[in-house]
Amino acid sequence: MIDRIVDAKADDTDVAQEVELEVTLRPRDFASYTGQERLKENLKLAIEAAQKRGEPLDHILLHGPPGLGKTTMASVIAHEMGAQIRITSGPAIERAGDLASLLTNLQDGDILFIDEIHRLNRTVEEVLYSAMEDFKLDIMLGKGPSARSLRLDLPKFTIIGATTRTGALAAPLRDRFGMINRLEFYKPNEIQQIIERAAQILKVKIDKPAAAELATRARLTPRIANRLLKRVRDYADVNGDGIIDTVLTHKALKLLDIDELGLDTSDRMLLAAIIENYKGGPVGVETLAAITAEERSTIEDFYEPYLMQIGLLERTPRGRKVTHKTYAHLGKQQPASGTSEQPALL
Repeated sequence: MIDRIVDAKADDTDVAQEVELEVTLRPRDFASYTGQERLKENLKLAIEAAQKRGEPLDHILLHGPPGLGKTTMASVIAHEMGAQIRITSGPAIERAGDLASLLTNLQDGDILFIDEIHRLNRTVEEVLYSAMEDFKLDIMLGKGPSARSLRLDLPKFTIIGATTRTGALAAPLRDRFGMINRLEFYKPNEIQQIIERAAQILKVKIDKPAAAELATRARLTPRIANRLLKRVRDYADVNGDGIIDTVLTHKALKLLDIDELGLDTSDRMLLAAIIENYKGGPVGVETLAAITAEERSTIEDFYEPYLMQIGLLERTPRGRKVTHKTYAHLGKQQPASGTSEQPALL
């Protein structure tokens, strides 16, 4: 796996520092949460209605590419509801007993946030069905002919699930969410506001042109924007007077090998390989995974969403293709029209 600063998932090489940074910069309420305006309006309405009725929120599923603020949004929802939030992840709940322990320790109105909910064990998932729908927990006691079922009452709680892959969710689980919302990529001006807010919290001086430049290279993703700000801050502290301007920003990003669209070496290598080896595509995702030495899911979750968002990559029934914008960005000559397509490699 290639270590990438523009990877929107948490940095495994320094998880504690990454989490600490995110928590420090994370907005606490809707007023300080930049972007996702339509989602915020829908959630504000649902929260106000639930509070008037004195009921917990419907279960909520948040989906979209990594780094867009699903965990942050869950924390904001809990704050706006005045509720306690417990945070876990699908892979961390290995057995039905783990889930039972979590659910029985909740109080009325509490929120249980499950990140990567698509990675829940199927046995655990089945226990969750009745818990979400009826607020009942079915537990099997004993084994074999003497086994019996025990049904426990649970408090009225809300599950907020987050996933980058809605298609990997079982239909019965997906259907138990009353609200299903997608987080979209941010606009450049929203990313600039996020960077300026983060700089203020971190007590970093950055001028507006530098913040705007950084925003154009942050892949429309807050997590990457905050990470780049941190790296540019380090460069400014060592090679300048600590104040981030456009000159220092350009030098720092050049050192990190991040171009004006936010692409790094891995992105450019992937796109160039499609052009040079497969005449621009179509080419299958398994072949792309082999080119980058990544898992197929990594290609689909971390590479493709942004490349498709900015119009450099297309998904077709026969495979992935680059666009004319890709040739222009990489300085490659586009083949003459009528050139036969390379068959997809699945």
